[in-house]
Amino acid sequence: MTDTPVTCPLPQDTALPAPPPARRVERVQVRDGAVSTGERAVPEEVPVALTFNGTTHAVMMASPTDISDFALGFALTEGIVASAAEILSREVIVVEEGIEARMWIAEEKMKHLSARRRALAGPTGCGLCGVESLAEAVKPAALVTADTAFSPATLLDAMAALGPLQSLNHETRAVHAAAYFEPGRGILALAEDVGRHNALDKLVGKAAEAGFDTARGILLLTSRVSIEMVQKAAVLGVGVIAAVSAPTSLAIRTAEAAGITLCAIVRADGFEIFTHPGRIALPSPERQNHVA
Repeated sequence: MTDTPVTCPLPQDTALPAPPPARRVERVQVRDGAVSTGERAVPEEVPVALTFNGTTHAVMMASPTDISDFALGFALTEGIVASAAEILSREVIVVEEGIEARMWIAEEKMKHLSARRRALAGPTGCGLCGVESLAEAVKPAALVTADTAFSPATLLDAMAALGPLQSLNHETRAVHAAAYFEPGRGILALAEDVGRHNALDKLVGKAAEAGFDTARGILLLTSRVSIEMVQKAAVLGVGVIAAVSAPTSLAIRTAEAAGITLCAIVRADGFEIFTHPGRIALPSPERQNHVA
């Protein structure tokens, strides 16, 4: 599906063009004591209402791109549906106040969602959408059984391939990216957003639409790895996460329990493995340098 605005059947709504992902703004630059004026590209950020059967479930601040994929990925990672097939219809509507991603699901699914809504404190821009229950916030991630192994060189090549494809970040230097990589095929899907959670939700939606066998690939992240990112990665079904920044301790515990190999602080000269190193084909012990 595309993010082309769909004419809303309700007479009070007027469909509008989607806002651009970035805008140029005037600014004053101060560098090395010199002052100059000019423009800079900055990312757009809009409220996106995710609705199910006419009821708003959450409002997220997001980049106005790949909204249909975002809606699907959000529904999957939040456990609202188990597959794309469980969403009966999906449409994206651009209105004055922002963007609405409207989804319709089976009535019994909606009843379950309505029961969950009673645990919501209110919509937030990222994270766990205001879930009050501490048990819900730290719920275990799905168990991942992917058994594909990767060489260190493959992981480094995957991360090196990510940067050149981040078109919105090249323009603004202010957004996150999540990408799906397979050896021999390269990066098959990529999503960018002002929010790291949103970028991953968009990627999950893209992968679900494409029907990728994600057990064969690697999830690439430009952000730090928190528990939510691991939980979403488990829904995606990848066995390996590779991230530019470091993980939190709770993310490490969650990845360990979920059977996910968590690689982080990925740089051109190497990376660190925090959980399940068996999926990374490391050099033999006699060739490894011990690091205290």
